[in-house]
Amino acid sequence: MAPHRVAVLVLPLVLPIDLGIPTQIFSARPNTPYELTVCSGARGSITTSTGFTVGGTAGLPALARADTIIVPGYWEYQRPPAPEVTAALKLAFSRGARIASICTGAFALAAAGLLNGRTVTTHWASADELEELYPQIRVDRSVLYIDDDPLLTSAGVTSGIDLCLYIVRKDLGTAVANDIARELVAAPHRDGGQAQYITQPLPEPTAHTLTDTRDWALSHLDETLTLEVLARHARVSARTLVRMWRQETGITPHQWLLTARINHARELLEVTDLGIEQIAAQSGLGTSTNLRARFRNALGTTPSAYRRAFQETHMAGPQTRQK
Repeated sequence: MAPHRVAVLVLPLVLPIDLGIPTQIFSARPNTPYELTVCSGARGSITTSTGFTVGGTAGLPALARADTIIVPGYWEYQRPPAPEVTAALKLAFSRGARIASICTGAFALAAAGLLNGRTVTTHWASADELEELYPQIRVDRSVLYIDDDPLLTSAGVTSGIDLCLYIVRKDLGTAVANDIARELVAAPHRDGGQAQYITQPLPEPTAHTLTDTRDWALSHLDETLTLEVLARHARVSARTLVRMWRQETGITPHQWLLTARINHARELLEVTDLGIEQIAAQSGLGTSTNLRARFRNALGTTPSAYRRAFQETHMAGPQTRQK
């Protein structure tokens, strides 16, 4: 196979785990053509976000030779990289290099102007800042990674693994990507459109008149909770209940209940072995068909795939430690 040069760009205060992902996945193997180079724009060593240093990196000319460039997340992402770094990224992009980011690495691509007019993703906790700093970009907070060839962006940590394995799959096929995934004890494939597994918090109320009714509803999610039932518990009319609920939470009782029920279903999938029908009933979502539809709309995945992902994460820890 013809060599495929992969350059991992290390920025000051790089996140060590983000750096480890591409260097592990694109390291030399007998069945892959990847030639890995770790480079930076700094002279000497680079200090990571946790304090230890990374030395022996190549210089920015490595970006000019790379077929694929990967930018791991870094801590001071609000501050643009050095001008020579952004210039090197622009030059690499202009000659057709594929460029990918993990987590907050998207901020470096944005600073170079590479993401203007595109839909991208990053860690959900940094999404607002990315849009505020670079208003020409649309940030999709819900997905694991986005392939807007030749630019790819991913969310945090495990999404970086998903993205790198996705790149391998595109380059070399499913079998090679699965072999590397097994080596890492990682899920072999998670679709990029799958939602980031973020707990959707219920809105913090601005008043507490209906607190008792909301608390009561959370303990009775498996029951039929109509407006009339909630209004009867709150001792107000249904119309008054809707008005007060919106004033206190910013959303309707229906929206609030749906979020609470999806969150409860997620918890049951994570910590129990209950069947899908049982979970649908206990969470108040009724049937397995409705549960699947609600999960697809809210999370971009199925209940079974969601449960599998958490089981794989749970199983991976001991196997990794045994190595």
